[in-house]
Amino acid sequence: MSAAAEKAPGEAKVIPIETAPSWTSPEGPGLADRLAGAVGGALSGQLGPAATRLFGKGWEGRATEGLAFLRRRITGDYEVDEFGFDRELTEEVLLSLLRPLAEKYFRITVEGIENIPSEGGALIVANHSGTVPLDALMTQVVIHDHHPHHRHLRMLAADLVFVLPGVNELARKAGHTLACNEDAQALLERGEVVGVWPEGFKGIGKPFSERYKLQRFGRGGFVSSALRARVPIVPCSIVGAEETYPMIGNVKTLARLLGLPYVPITPTFPWLGPLGVLPLPTKWTIRFGEPIATDGYPAEAADDPMLVFDLADEVRETIQHTLYQLLVQRRSVFF
Repeated sequence: MSAAAEKAPGEAKVIPIETAPSWTSPEGPGLADRLAGAVGGALSGQLGPAATRLFGKGWEGRATEGLAFLRRRITGDYEVDEFGFDRELTEEVLLSLLRPLAEKYFRITVEGIENIPSEGGALIVANHSGTVPLDALMTQVVIHDHHPHHRHLRMLAADLVFVLPGVNELARKAGHTLACNEDAQALLERGEVVGVWPEGFKGIGKPFSERYKLQRFGRGGFVSSALRARVPIVPCSIVGAEETYPMIGNVKTLARLLGLPYVPITPTFPWLGPLGVLPLPTKWTIRFGEPIATDGYPAEAADDPMLVFDLADEVRETIQHTLYQLLVQRRSVFF
């Protein structure tokens, strides 16, 4: 599925700001051309020296790329896949907004990134925690930024994500889809890196007293998808997310009224008002473990409940053991 018209989009043109010519039509320049031309003319004119002082050398190239991006967004000259994944928007905007949080705020240490294959499908299975699903978003950032092939993580998300206004649209644009076996298998067979957090709301909404204790992994549907697609399962252990929003209470009555899995009480929320929404600046470690191969099993293995359960339990135990190792090695929650 393409966001552009039936006609396949051509290559994006990089147009120097100094010239900034417009695309013309029988009716004259369109909105995108007039906007790009006006901005380009202003920056290359009297505002040029001021822009250099403000943005530093090389701002012309960055501005040219930005104007080209803006033009493509306005004219629809970009593509999305059948799941709604908008690669350009994800790389240029969404990941750029999340990257400072990963690099500067949580200062994430990434280990074992080489365990994610360079090509072909793979299933990342991780622990879930922290009241707000920042761990999933940070995992998406570090896989793209630290993997030598800058692979994109296609997350399997809960139903709630796709009924929240605004969140639904952003999740689709970022390449995520409903946590169901059909979508997971389709993405894996296409060679995508798929992420799943089997604990779901049981993990992310557990009280702080149960931190780093993995909850049930459900029925192991993620294992069935990996077996059918014959892709490796990569255990992922995340330390640091548990302490971002320590959940010390849950307003269950309000949660039922709002249709939410929980309404958390933390040491800062709701006591500090809007400031209580800020996560604590904890130090994170994300470790990707040795892949568990599935291509050696017969085709009917995905329908064997005992095998599925055993593999799911193996993944869970691997993650739990790794969490204990990382906690022993950790010097401090914040440093």
